[in-house]
Amino acid sequence: MKIKSVTDLVAKKKVGLQKILPGKPRIAVGLATCGIAVGGDRVYERLKEIIDKDRLDITLTKVGCIGYCKEEPLVNITIPGKPLVILHKVDESDAEEIIRSVQNGGVPYDRALCQVPAWDHVTGCVMDYGKGFDRIPLYDNIPFFQHQKKVILRDAGLINPEDIDEYIAIGGYFSAIKALTGMDPDSIIEEVEKSGLRGRGGAGFPTGLKWRITRDVKADKKYIICNADEGDPGAYMNRNEMESDPHMLIEGMIIGAFAMGAAEGLIYIRAEYPLAIKRLTLAIEQAREYGLLGKDIFSTGFLFDIRIATGAGAFVCGESTALVASIEGRTGRPHPRPPRLTDIGGGLFGYPTDLNNVETWCNIPVIISNGSGWYATIGARGNTGTKVFSLVGKVDRVGLVEVPLGTTLSTIVSDIGNGGANNRKVKAVQTGGPSGGCIPFRLFDTPVDFESLNKAGSIMGSGGIVVMDEDTDMVDIARYFINFATGESCGKCVPCREGLKHALLLLNRIMAKKGTKQDLETLALLSDTIVATSLCGLGQTAPNPVLTTLAYFRDEYDALVKP
Repeated sequence: MKIKSVTDLVAKKKVGLQKILPGKPRIAVGLATCGIAVGGDRVYERLKEIIDKDRLDITLTKVGCIGYCKEEPLVNITIPGKPLVILHKVDESDAEEIIRSVQNGGVPYDRALCQVPAWDHVTGCVMDYGKGFDRIPLYDNIPFFQHQKKVILRDAGLINPEDIDEYIAIGGYFSAIKALTGMDPDSIIEEVEKSGLRGRGGAGFPTGLKWRITRDVKADKKYIICNADEGDPGAYMNRNEMESDPHMLIEGMIIGAFAMGAAEGLIYIRAEYPLAIKRLTLAIEQAREYGLLGKDIFSTGFLFDIRIATGAGAFVCGESTALVASIEGRTGRPHPRPPRLTDIGGGLFGYPTDLNNVETWCNIPVIISNGSGWYATIGARGNTGTKVFSLVGKVDRVGLVEVPLGTTLSTIVSDIGNGGANNRKVKAVQTGGPSGGCIPFRLFDTPVDFESLNKAGSIMGSGGIVVMDEDTDMVDIARYFINFATGESCGKCVPCREGLKHALLLLNRIMAKKGTKQDLETLALLSDTIVATSLCGLGQTAPNPVLTTLAYFRDEYDALVKP
């Protein structure tokens, strides 16, 4: 059925709610990449085998990742009249006990991580929390979740990402119909501007301003692009957002396309994300089937469609002009600006183009639904909203963390992440991927926002936070990232191509204890020169790991060089 009106959408919402709360027990296995990697698929197959063999009246389905990757595989259980319960570290050998407990109206309490009362409010149900369930910790009392605020990840790990009805059940596409049938383009853009949303791809440019610039350009055709080329080592925020809730991205792009006057959108995603590509492809097909993409969306006459373009995994293609070149079939190399993507002659195939990353697009439905005023209360002045980070490295609680901007590094690493793995002391973190800097533990009161991280010598980037403990060699860390950047440089400009190569030679000499004090001075000067003279963001930020480790961990360099 094509969805043409709010009435049609409400009807589909009822269908989706019946899937989420089918009137019988529902078991949902976390099958994002992180869950599959540790055996979630085997858990699912074993549960399916038992249910099919005994012809049990139990719904078995899949969900994405709720973010607590350390505790995977995760399994959600919903029994009619009972709260949703998340089981953790589930093994396929636990399948029979899970089925037996569910048949008896309970769950394996020793496997219960938490119950999620907030989800009960979403589904509109009144729950009985007695009869054993009162022994299960509440979601908000789990230390990993206590300091988080879920906006982007609000439904990740709770709905089936391969079923559009479940997305509609929790309010999906209601923002799109509100925008297309009840707002004009200017009012949509004004709402985004008032929200204070800044691009989550790293640069932090005001999203509403970029949209307005694109809207105001007079052209026969315009494009919008989602940058899903998440190339930072250790970063997987965008991957999980697409694997766990792909329709949120599609809905954001529909609203943005209507506001800017674009008829075609593209999602540029690296080929190394096969599950995300599969689920996005399915979600686009489902949206087309429901009339949410294509001609005459919501009977408004608006025409818009989305297609996927896959990249070969070149880190430099995360840069906007290199990304566009790659989509056009050319070598992914940046070009000087102007012209900018939003200019005629600067965007995709020469047409004005708006480019935002996955997380930026995913914020749009929430802003339209809850209002810019609500959104602007989250985070800090000039840095509104939340940010999703991948908390990885030598940290105890590895996973995806969503916090208001302005939250300190200490809260993220020590409170949410529980400090160093195996009780080791945390020494530093690197934010922003290979282009970010290394921030020492003594500066962990630094708020995580665009300006504060820049002041500390790092960047927000797409949201990777790599934790390093007391055993980490910071000079070797700098060498690792310079080696990465050297290999990923497109080679177009001399400062990046040759400068990084020579920086790597100096670091190799220093690590081999053959360097001198003069080499350290040369390394610092060379890094500053690369930053000042490189063509694109790769070269301009690649020396950050060197500059910050020289600033904060100079003693480790001095210990390796000759007088």
